[in-house]
Amino acid sequence: MQPSVLLGIGLLIMGNVFSALYDVSVKWLPSNADAASFLLIRQVMSVLMILPLWLYSGRPQTTHYKMHLFRANIGAVGGLCFIIGLMSLPLATAGALFFSGPIMIMVLGALLLKEKVTPLQWVAVFLGFMGIVILLRPTQINWFAVLVLVSALTFAMSQLTLKKLPSAENPLLTLMFYNLFSLPLVCLMVVFLGEMTISVDIILVALMSNIFLLIYQWFCFFAYRKTQASDIAIAEYTGLLFCVFFGWLWFDEWLDGLSWVGAGLIILPSLVLPYIAYQWRKLQSHKLALVKKAHPIISGQ
Repeated sequence: MQPSVLLGIGLLIMGNVFSALYDVSVKWLPSNADAASFLLIRQVMSVLMILPLWLYSGRPQTTHYKMHLFRANIGAVGGLCFIIGLMSLPLATAGALFFSGPIMIMVLGALLLKEKVTPLQWVAVFLGFMGIVILLRPTQINWFAVLVLVSALTFAMSQLTLKKLPSAENPLLTLMFYNLFSLPLVCLMVVFLGEMTISVDIILVALMSNIFLLIYQWFCFFAYRKTQASDIAIAEYTGLLFCVFFGWLWFDEWLDGLSWVGAGLIILPSLVLPYIAYQWRKLQSHKLALVKKAHPIISGQ
């Protein structure tokens, strides 16, 4: 496996720790919290937290405002959908549904960015999807589950658009615009979808979740810049294990035997199949070298 792919996978795994912590923080919202209001508070706090760093770095600018505007607004839609889903569904259920995102990343990467997806990668995605089905075992799909799936789709689109931004662009700029450009849309969400509710508890949860989310976005920014999306997207599944662990730690949730099978199908392909592919390519190269050595004419000598 190429070092850039290993680095990208490692960055995503680290980022997923904070992604799972963000999920947990949303579950700690008070019962009277409004999802749109929480999103607005979180976005405003994000801008205020990033602003000093952006100013310190010399106010970096971009020429790709349309791309940043697109990412910000689809991110706001997905963020609201996911918050509503997390507030209404068990942590493991919402997490399992959201982790259909890597499948969407690989498919969209192949269709929109023309990235090469190997048969072994498709196998890994299929096994991961089967693991999600086993882990989730849904008896019915409700609107909250559909909203989480919508958030997974917007997440995939947001991650892929990072490939369209210049590699030299300052990550602080990307984080700043991701939150700043979404504020008008989020304000409209508050007006039409809820009523503004502010409390000390909501602000504290927003601050905590904001820190987790910004760290996760930072890791993703570098991970998806290191290599093509389809090579590392399956590493997103590792976040599900962190959700399971934190669910056990803070919400007294645990997996039964069949659920562990599902979790294994999600995680193991992303770890084992790339190694098998690397060993297979190494073996084929070795065989080709032996053939050329035994038959110099074939190698053009």
